[in-house]
Amino acid sequence: MPEGSGAYGGEIRGTLSGMHCITLDEMDSIKLMNRVDTKFLTDLETLGEILRRAAPLYRVLETGGDRVAGYDTLYYDTDGYRMYLDHHQRRLNRRKVRTRTYLTSGDTYLEIKRKNNRGRTRKKRIPLPADEFSSFSGNRTAAEFISSLTEFEAGALTPSTRTSFSRITLVNNARTERLTIDSGLEFENFRTGLKSGLSDAVIVELKQDGYCSSDIRKILLDLRVKPVRVSKYCIGTVLTVPEIKKSRFIGKIRTIEKLIDTKLLDR
Repeated sequence: MPEGSGAYGGEIRGTLSGMHCITLDEMDSIKLMNRVDTKFLTDLETLGEILRRAAPLYRVLETGGDRVAGYDTLYYDTDGYRMYLDHHQRRLNRRKVRTRTYLTSGDTYLEIKRKNNRGRTRKKRIPLPADEFSSFSGNRTAAEFISSLTEFEAGALTPSTRTSFSRITLVNNARTERLTIDSGLEFENFRTGLKSGLSDAVIVELKQDGYCSSDIRKILLDLRVKPVRVSKYCIGTVLTVPEIKKSRFIGKIRTIEKLIDTKLLDR
């Protein structure tokens, strides 16, 4: 599991400490009504320069005195990996079901992410007792929540891939976008028992209110950090389930390998 800012060096922590902060309540008040998500892939060295350039233009989320938060996420799927395969086969309307514990607060939620055929992402969640992180089969509220928002029944879903990482969250001064920066990504598959990780790779996700002008997008493109479609669940599953269908994701895995100079898959 991630431990606070352990994934980051002193230079990055120093930049974060010098930024103006935003509280969770303030951030939750920002409603992105026409949300568009764009992901980027980079490394820790480049992240340091990204943050230096962004510091005057963005505020950093601080919770419990920490500006780096640990996330522990467990994705659920059918026995045949239906949700993973929907993504692999580019099904336009698809779902992901997961439990997530926010390590700074200790809060645990059951979350459903939905992506529609226009590329818009919506997320809904309900609180979950911490001891049901890896099994909520006896929770009637959770079962009703899943059946009301997906075509799946809770009893048909079991723990699949666990993903842990450290996250920095930024909000621009105009409050029209949020930026999440995830590093220290580690994966563990509950079915195969295999583990993997992405070393110094960093996944940046820009959440905008429509396709409006973005300072961080300009910074990223100036540093030659290009948009890339990448799913932590799918990458983690590819790396921990040897027999899974993976042809669509091989190119992304090779891109990550070049970025971190580490072999992740046998050729």
